Amino acid sequence: MRAIGIILAGGNNHRMRELSEKRAIGAMPIAGSYRSIDFVLSNMSNSKIQKVAVFTQYNARSLNDHLSSSKWWDFGRKQGGLFVFTPAMTSENNSWYKGTADAIYQNLSFLKNSHEPYVVIASGDCIYKMDFDKVLEYHIRKKADVTVVCKDMPEGSLLERYGTIKMNEDFRIEEFEEKPIVAKSNTISCGIYIIRRRLLIEMIERCAKEDRYDFVRDVLIRYKELKRIYGYKITDYWKNIANTEDYFEANMDFLNKDIREYFFKTYPDIYSKVEDLPPAKYNIGSNVKNSLISSGCIVNGEVENSILFKKSFIGNNCVIKNSIILNDVYIGDNTHIENCIVESRATIKANSYHKGEDGIKIVVEKTDRYFM
Repeated sequence: MRAIGIILAGGNNHRMRELSEKRAIGAMPIAGSYRSIDFVLSNMSNSKIQKVAVFTQYNARSLNDHLSSSKWWDFGRKQGGLFVFTPAMTSENNSWYKGTADAIYQNLSFLKNSHEPYVVIASGDCIYKMDFDKVLEYHIRKKADVTVVCKDMPEGSLLERYGTIKMNEDFRIEEFEEKPIVAKSNTISCGIYIIRRRLLIEMIERCAKEDRYDFVRDVLIRYKELKRIYGYKITDYWKNIANTEDYFEANMDFLNKDIREYFFKTYPDIYSKVEDLPPAKYNIGSNVKNSLISSGCIVNGEVENSILFKKSFIGNNCVIKNSIILNDVYIGDNTHIENCIVESRATIKANSYHKGEDGIKIVVEKTDRYFM
């Protein structure tokens, strides 16, 4: 493909509550065995984008570890590769990324040293499948300066969390509002953009000179009257992990057979870093209904409408309903967990009871484990 990729994965999202205290949103576990950033990485790999940069910053240790080898997404090529950029103190700069545009500016050499004519920019916190090559064909056909991937949201969606756009009959964007108090349109930006590389360099350098740091506000919105900015509508599954409820719903969606088959049994595939773990073990007395159980799990109790991530242990006579159990959780005997997200490496004592009465409850048990 005639494009390089940039994945913005450095932001801090306080709406994820305790879940973002130890990891970046791009590293959030999804569907038992994946991380949220796996979906955009797989999309870029499947679109034959050979050179991808990931900009990380907030709580980046887990995410950087996940990205330590590019082979899982087939970026280990001589011509291209996967590059992870974190903020670095230099003679010209001594601050963290001040925004999305500033993150690109601090790593502008990545763009200047590349030769591909186009750039695909995407966030690392969305769940979707996409052929970026089709978006690029649309971008070239429209003779656009910037193409924004967008989607019509259903009635009742909280549109104030997104950037909303209005387009004319030719799909040229006429209005673009970032997180409006009162939305004028139910069409939102999916945070995916295609732009010519030289134009992006020019715009980002101008932003830096004027002390502007946000890509949406200071590039897209500011230039919408001067540049040809078009929308590319999608109708397939797309989910943004913007808060705890979105994260819970995104995982629960994978209990739907149609969505599972769309992502994991329909070409192209979604890839992730693979751990060498044994298959899940179901002991006598276990009872599992409509759930995803990952490798390395041991189940002794009842699990219903739930997702168990890797290396979780469910004790005897336990009841797990409508919940997400993250990696490496130990749940003691006779425990009831319902409408909850249990944080990774938690040790839930026997005879415990946790239930989300008003929304989703996040269970964080900070019990250290010591091994002899």
